[in-house]
Amino acid sequence: MIILQASDVARRFSGVTFFEHISMQVGDKARIGLVGRNGAGKSTLLKMLIGETQPDEGEVSMKKGIKLAYLAQNSGLDSDLSVYNEMLTAFDDVIKLEEHMREMETEMAATEDYESEAYQKLLAEYDQAQHDFDQKNGYAYDATIRGVLHGFGFDESFYDRKVSTLSGGQRTRLAIAKQLLETPDLLILDEPTNHLDMETLAWLEQYLQNYRGALLIVSHDRYFLDRVVNEIYDMHSGVLDHYKGNYSQFMKEKEAKILSEEKAYEKQQGEIAKLEDFVARNIVRASTTKRAQSRRKQLDRMQKIEPPKNESGVAHITFEAKEESGNEVLRVDDVKLGYDPTTILADPVNISVDKQHAVALVGPNGVGKSTLIKTILGKLPIISGDIKLGANVTVGYYDQEQQTLDPKKTVLNTIWDDHPLMPEKDVRSILGSFMFSGESVDKKVSALSGGERARLLLTKLSMEQANFLILDEPTNHLDIDSREVLETALNEYNGTIFFVSHDRYFINEVASEIVELTPTGTNFFDGDYDYYLEKRVDPATLAEVEAEAKTVAVKPEDTPKSSSLDHKARQKELRKLQRALDDVENQMAQQEDAKAAVSEQLNDPDIGTDIPKLTDLSNQAQAIEDKLAELEERWTDLSYQIEELNA
Repeated sequence: MIILQASDVARRFSGVTFFEHISMQVGDKARIGLVGRNGAGKSTLLKMLIGETQPDEGEVSMKKGIKLAYLAQNSGLDSDLSVYNEMLTAFDDVIKLEEHMREMETEMAATEDYESEAYQKLLAEYDQAQHDFDQKNGYAYDATIRGVLHGFGFDESFYDRKVSTLSGGQRTRLAIAKQLLETPDLLILDEPTNHLDMETLAWLEQYLQNYRGALLIVSHDRYFLDRVVNEIYDMHSGVLDHYKGNYSQFMKEKEAKILSEEKAYEKQQGEIAKLEDFVARNIVRASTTKRAQSRRKQLDRMQKIEPPKNESGVAHITFEAKEESGNEVLRVDDVKLGYDPTTILADPVNISVDKQHAVALVGPNGVGKSTLIKTILGKLPIISGDIKLGANVTVGYYDQEQQTLDPKKTVLNTIWDDHPLMPEKDVRSILGSFMFSGESVDKKVSALSGGERARLLLTKLSMEQANFLILDEPTNHLDIDSREVLETALNEYNGTIFFVSHDRYFINEVASEIVELTPTGTNFFDGDYDYYLEKRVDPATLAEVEAEAKTVAVKPEDTPKSSSLDHKARQKELRKLQRALDDVENQMAQQEDAKAAVSEQLNDPDIGTDIPKLTDLSNQAQAIEDKLAELEERWTDLSYQIEELNA
């Protein structure tokens, strides 16, 4: 059932069309992700959908009586109530119903005539109230509140604290929590993953997967979208395209769609060029003028294919180390992490980062990830332990707080002052590759958006040509396109990377190893984020990995460094190949099942004379055989690669 629909809506500003002919449908159990570049119009569309603004053309309609909730980006609760009492207001109607039930119980207890019409009416009303109370989760709302608060990181110590005394991030988390408790028919969330650590994100993903109503989510968190949504609306170039599937499926389909559109466009352009050439050469010749006129009419009648609408203008980010470092890039040994000896966040911290590795630092909010980075950089003193940078290591630092930028400088001078001998045209050219061109290079840093400041920081970083990049939340403020460009740049970088990020998709794409920071120290995982999730729940494996990591850290002389690097790379490649092999085997099993089913139908005497049916089944059987042959070839290739790596 459709509960909300936008039909052919448009938005114009000062006579300029921002978007038009936009249509969207939201079903009662929908799981929709709305994606697009910053400034594409996502928030503008959301405001139309909730009725905050009206479209310049078209209409938005919704099911009568629909209960809708909208949480804008970074908006938090504003309340003088305590945390628990504020959550309790989500059940006001349930609490009133409960009070009414108590009143009816008192009235029934005082009744003496059980056969009276009034008593029978009261009993019927009480039965209905009990049913409604049960349907509204009345018998478990306290447990529900506690469960949701716990999921968002609020234990009982927060229950009596006033909402107004909490931080902005905490109030944002509470705003999401309250909306979940209100269980609207349609929940619209704009960037709900901001301010959430990985544990909370995993909990929220699970909660939303079981949510009874419809979801419409705007997010740059691709990992989150992959696990929560099953359809995508992609807003770009003033149009809205619809795809079935999660984010990863959408990306594959979008790439195929763009390629198909480009081929169709190029093919038609070739046909147009030939027709126009024929007309130009033959229109004035008496013997061929009729044919030329016919070609001209053909051109006029032709329905022209528009060039594919795929936004251009993404940043072109590259990182390159000017000089090589030694094999040992960073060693953190038995460090007590904190701002001073009285506030220890984690102990002991042990980390080894080797040349050309990409190590992600993960852990819950408040455990000290940014504090560790600042300690490594010497911005905070070491309480105890030892931190060493290796030979010939040059550090490039990305600060998530963007404090390394001078707000009084212009974009141009921010770069030029660091490289005064570089010609201005070269500085402008580099800035242009990071999407700063024309008058934008004369803007003050203080006037830039968060995304623009992020791109300016990345520009500075790319020009330093450092061989060791330390990145603190580099994807904050970046839209999905920019994140993907950054991933590509880091994967092509010839130096070493140590980074903190809450973007699990980004970690999966970039990291070769994971270090988990906890109050009781660090845990090492030789793989990407999915591998970390898989292994962190296995204590025996974790202990084995920790022991191996400590052996490598304490006795590096036992194994030549190049051998250690080769071993890690080989193990990572083996895991990747084994996962691929398992997937191929699963596909082969499915094809064998399909083959057996088709074979059974072919041998069915009831269709022995049904030639069309037999032909169709034969075609299916051949397609399955072809697919099996392809899979068997892939299986053989993967098996051979695994044998070579194990040799």
